[in-house]
Amino acid sequence: MTSDGVQLPVCFSFLISLSEAINENDIHKIVRSYLVHNCFKDTLESFIACTGVKQPVDHLEDMEKRKSKEATRPPNLTPIHNKFFSRSFSDPSASKMSALLGIFHFALDGNASKAIELTEEFAPGLLEENKDLHFDLLSLHFVELVCSRKIDEALGFAQSKFTPFGKEQKYVEKLEMTEKMLSMQDFMALLAYEEPEKSPMFHLLSSEHRQHVADSLNRAILAHTKLPSYSEMERLIQQTTVVRQCLSQEFGKV
Repeated sequence: MTSDGVQLPVCFSFLISLSEAINENDIHKIVRSYLVHNCFKDTLESFIACTGVKQPVDHLEDMEKRKSKEATRPPNLTPIHNKFFSRSFSDPSASKMSALLGIFHFALDGNASKAIELTEEFAPGLLEENKDLHFDLLSLHFVELVCSRKIDEALGFAQSKFTPFGKEQKYVEKLEMTEKMLSMQDFMALLAYEEPEKSPMFHLLSSEHRQHVADSLNRAILAHTKLPSYSEMERLIQQTTVVRQCLSQEFGKV
């Protein structure tokens, strides 16, 4: 668990197990890049203090400039959007993109309608190109309405926003949309319960589900802006996993 209250991935243990095969400084850089990529500022500062690893000046300046913009963010917004630790605010486009810092927060906090609004403003066409993601964000807002006991509004929202998905006629998307309609039935089932938390569909209300949708949105925005969707550490683990699987299949051992 980090000082930011974030559970660290198992890949940290993996890196530690490779400490004898990899230079310690390289390991520190990989861990640092993960913390930077995910904007775990407090943990990054603790990591630097404990290891003595140097932090690139532009990243430190970036953090300070982002901190100075706190007044423009939603209350209690944690600076976790990946994009802005990977570039300096000397970039002319960075000031505009800084508004995207709240998108992840809005999605994670259940304010999906605001997340959609900001996404459409700063990443035009992204949701049109990612129908599954768009549906998931709309679903988050629907769930929020149900939990707030705004049943009439929830029904109206479902009819106006979900219906177009059911009318999609493109053959290449037919299977995907059919699967999504099954998901929509699950969401509608929430309306049958006075206490949605007791519904068998409770997982749709969970923080884990919101986290999944928020992460998907975050990665989509990064990809849309031509930046890596995964940190160096994540890519390293993915590559290592594939290599281990190939070796296991070819030689019968890991």
